[in-house]
Amino acid sequence: MAYFGPVTAPLPPRDVRRGLARHEVPEPLRNDVRVLGEFLGRVLRESVGQDLLDDVEQLRELAIRAHDEQDGDALEQAEALVAGFSLERAEQVARAFTCYFHLANTAEEYHRIRVLREREASLQPHDLAPDDSLPAAVERAREELGTDVALQRVQELEFRPVFTAHPTEARRRAVSNAIRRIAELVGERDIRSRGGMSIAENDRRLLAEIDTLWRTAPLRQEKPTVLDEVRTVLNVFDSTLSDVLPAVYRRLDDWLLGDDAGTRAPAVRPFARLGTWIGGDRDGNPNVTAEVTRAAALLASEHALKALETTARRTANGLTLGSDTTPPSQELSALWQRQRGIAEQLAAQAASDAPNEPHRRVLQVVTERIAATRRRDADLAYATPDELEADLLVVQRSLVEAGATRSAYGDLQRLLWQVRTFGFHLAELEVRQHSQVHEAALADIAEHGVDGELQPRTLEVLDTFRALGAVQRRFGQDAARRYIVSFTQSAQHLAAVYQLAELAYGGPDEVPVIDAVPLFETFADLEASVDILEEALTLPQVQRRLADNGRRVEVMLGYSDSSKDVGPVSATLALDAAQRRITEWAREHDIQLTLFHGRGGALGRGGGPANRAVLAQPPGSVDGRFKLTEQGEVIFARYGDPVIAARHIEQVVAATLLAGTPSVERRNAAATERFAGLARQLDEASRTRFHELVRADGFPQWFAQVTPLEEVGLLPIGSRPARRGLSVSSLDDLRAIPWVFSWSQARINLAGWYGLGSALDAVGDLDELRDAYAQWPLFTTMIDNVEMSLAKTDERIAARYLALGDRPDLAERVLTEMSLTRRSVLAITDSDAVLSRRRILGRAVQLRSPYVDALSLLQLRALRGLRTGDAPERADDLRRLLLLTVNGVAAGVQNTG
Repeated sequence: MAYFGPVTAPLPPRDVRRGLARHEVPEPLRNDVRVLGEFLGRVLRESVGQDLLDDVEQLRELAIRAHDEQDGDALEQAEALVAGFSLERAEQVARAFTCYFHLANTAEEYHRIRVLREREASLQPHDLAPDDSLPAAVERAREELGTDVALQRVQELEFRPVFTAHPTEARRRAVSNAIRRIAELVGERDIRSRGGMSIAENDRRLLAEIDTLWRTAPLRQEKPTVLDEVRTVLNVFDSTLSDVLPAVYRRLDDWLLGDDAGTRAPAVRPFARLGTWIGGDRDGNPNVTAEVTRAAALLASEHALKALETTARRTANGLTLGSDTTPPSQELSALWQRQRGIAEQLAAQAASDAPNEPHRRVLQVVTERIAATRRRDADLAYATPDELEADLLVVQRSLVEAGATRSAYGDLQRLLWQVRTFGFHLAELEVRQHSQVHEAALADIAEHGVDGELQPRTLEVLDTFRALGAVQRRFGQDAARRYIVSFTQSAQHLAAVYQLAELAYGGPDEVPVIDAVPLFETFADLEASVDILEEALTLPQVQRRLADNGRRVEVMLGYSDSSKDVGPVSATLALDAAQRRITEWAREHDIQLTLFHGRGGALGRGGGPANRAVLAQPPGSVDGRFKLTEQGEVIFARYGDPVIAARHIEQVVAATLLAGTPSVERRNAAATERFAGLARQLDEASRTRFHELVRADGFPQWFAQVTPLEEVGLLPIGSRPARRGLSVSSLDDLRAIPWVFSWSQARINLAGWYGLGSALDAVGDLDELRDAYAQWPLFTTMIDNVEMSLAKTDERIAARYLALGDRPDLAERVLTEMSLTRRSVLAITDSDAVLSRRRILGRAVQLRSPYVDALSLLQLRALRGLRTGDAPERADDLRRLLLLTVNGVAAGVQNTG
């Protein structure tokens, strides 16, 4: 029977086969993909008919043959088959392949979870690689720094992921929900098969969910609102993060304390703090208003308090310790009396429910007061998280005094960790706005007066500061005090934030606490960063904040626009150099620096494995603190499952600790010094090649022709516009997201590698490049990331996209550079094929590529029809087909920008 999934196909040529043989699919994963593929085939046959399945199978087999054998005839046959489909059939086939990707991704994710669980069961945490396990990283730090210094650094760790909405996932929430239910059934099936139970019920439910996935419209009818985006990320908090972060703390505590774990105070404090731009980031997004910011903060608080209430209620119900075995302390008795005075009826009910259980009844009242805080019941609500924490600590100390240490440091400690990590606000809401908007607002106020007839945008700017103050008054300073200034190009751009805040409040006395954070994005801004920071120190508002906050300063670095500005190689080197200069500046001024990395999910936006990126940072630039943006589909990939989320958090925090060890700092410093000349060569050659392309006459228009740039703007995947209002005649204000997304859709991924091949060729010394790959972590990470980017490209498919534009000269430049880059990377890594040394990632790409090819051919058909305009009456249908394939390709290459 035909089905979607691995099949026996003709063997590829021997040179290709050698690379693929290293990526054989593990049997459990093969079985999962086979079952899901067969079930999808069955659903297609039942819902549409055998003829659809036959068409799908024919295209699939041709795509596999074309990919594995590099068979040009097979690719042409596949293209002819696609051209012969009716538009209705083309849509159905596109949806079928997209469903397959969702199922294959689900199977792979579950297999990753399966492997992680097996590893957890067979290995001790300190037996893992130090950058893969926080306990192993602590052990390495102990060896290098001594126990006392290492544990002090553990106490000072900070991990700050900041969730952003752009790009939101290309798939609908309804589709995501169906995929989640399928994932649960795949996991249940694994348990049932090992337990020998009947899986007939599982089969029935899986078929039903796959049928639902197939029948669910893959495209949103309208763009999501900002609050829709807020709710989407809050679902991740509810399903994983509220429980995962305390679990990570517990895991480390168990290892550090050994047999004493759970019977004494934790060895480390909570090190994670969440941030969010969703509802606060108004740079280029007119849909983010002051009203939306207030609403986003309230929504987040609702979820945080619900999580605290749930944990508190569960903990209270478990504290059935009688006063005869666990007598209350005087402090607990005093708290009980205060509770009776605050809420006599609640206390009476608690006393009735737990007449001889003093700790339980106190915690029951605490739980009801958390619920009252959520309802905004002023008579019962806690004013601050500190007030709640103080009550919980009374309960904990009483339990310890009575000898019930396991109860004191069990579920109750989990609740305390949640309070300290999330507070009542869940995640700090950070505001971001473009420096030019502030300049325009100040000019408007200077002309008309703060109470005059101001432009609507100026009024919105002022109201934003009032919203920030309202959030602080409701949830505390930590709920919203950072204000990111996009395109910071002078200290005056930071001063403008404080000036506008004072204008909004009528003077400095009522202004909420604000930390204006510069965002250096372009190459020129990165070069000028230290001069701007030096001047910013003279601002009186900055001086006051330094005095109040222990001389802490945050600086944000933009990976996206710097890469679009000078190309990925020069941007990588410029960011590294800027970090070194800013770190030295902070050291000279006795400033505790936090560098905020504005990284995207795609390689053209600073993506790639976060822990490896941390270990490649310049000496002193991390210093136990790592903050980064987690964007769009990356949020779900890293935090959507509790097992994967825990591993990701551990890896990044472990790397954050290791980055400050002498061995890592010496290695990075020595490599920077040794390869300084190589860096200059790479920078000059790559930037020259990149600018030759993007500054060529007509390049913006050509880019829009050969990629689905305009159509990406039509896809309702986020609340933010794709451009800051300029036409396609200029790339200056094109957002990095559609820049990267469009190239990835065309199977070119230019934003992740263009210019590297010419740069490596200009160096010419393969031995030196191999030495750099072995000894220079920044270069190693860059080469490995480019290799991953190249693995998702296809020259033959790319050539078909590039042919859509009437510029063979530009097309030739792109294809020549792609080929040169591939050859150079393979030579440096001494590999036969891309990703041949990286088994898991190579396997994932190997399995997906032929299916992505099939969708790309469908997308090309739609693009050709739209570009030629031969059948204007079919334009809407062609556009719909294209958008469907955008969804599918995004699922297949697992990148949206």
